[in-house]
Amino acid sequence: MPGDTSPRDRGPDAFPQRIVCLTEEPTEVLYALGEAHRIVGISGFTVRPAQARREKPKVSAFTSAKIGEILKLEPDLAIGFSDIQADIARELIKAGVEVWISNHRSVAGILAYIRRLGAMVGVPDKAEAYARHAEAHIEAVRAAAARLPRRPKLYFEEWDEPLITGIRWVAELVRIAGADDIFPELADEPLAKQRILADGRDVVRRAPDIILGSWCGKRFRPEKVAARPGWDAIPAVRDGELHEIKSPVILQPGPAALFDGLDAIHAVIEGWARR
Repeated sequence: MPGDTSPRDRGPDAFPQRIVCLTEEPTEVLYALGEAHRIVGISGFTVRPAQARREKPKVSAFTSAKIGEILKLEPDLAIGFSDIQADIARELIKAGVEVWISNHRSVAGILAYIRRLGAMVGVPDKAEAYARHAEAHIEAVRAAAARLPRRPKLYFEEWDEPLITGIRWVAELVRIAGADDIFPELADEPLAKQRILADGRDVVRRAPDIILGSWCGKRFRPEKVAARPGWDAIPAVRDGELHEIKSPVILQPGPAALFDGLDAIHAVIEGWARR
């Protein structure tokens, strides 16, 4: 219509130009959308894409941030995740920085996050296309899982001391990939402390066929899991079905989980189902 302009024509102030990503998922999304030029700082935990670690200054961890260094970057938007980053957000807001803290914890939430972030930087069409690509991948894995000859029970361990089960998006991806999470009643709990198992014997009683470990930044040790008292009775331990899923591809609610994380889980389940 007359006078209408595209986002690119509305001037440099129409959308955020200097974004600090306090967690990994906004970095991965912005790179995937071709908007990496907007990022001026990233989380030190960022590994995807590898290019980001080479190009962008690392200014935050998950529960802490270099506020002074962030302010020197003169951001017009900081993006973080969850109530755990509330203190960081508060400090940045007090310093006059606009902050967006998302709190999505499901597969649907990750897809909505991609769409919202794309809209915030003025590329809703690219974000919609990327989200649809992710949805198509999810459905392809779901269809492949439906063709497997059998369906295992699966225990996902997010941490070992204390034992913490998988968060909601992980439990959902496990189901999509072709298995049944043995602690579905805990998966909807948003905080890790709410997913702590009071007694490891609960895992023994529920007898998972597969155990997946992703110990949030440290190497999963299947031999340590197998040596737990009474765990030798678990089918997964008896059959050697203890596998690591690397935390960068499953423990952050972003594209990595929908692509590489889902594929890694499905590969383990398929191997079990067809053996």
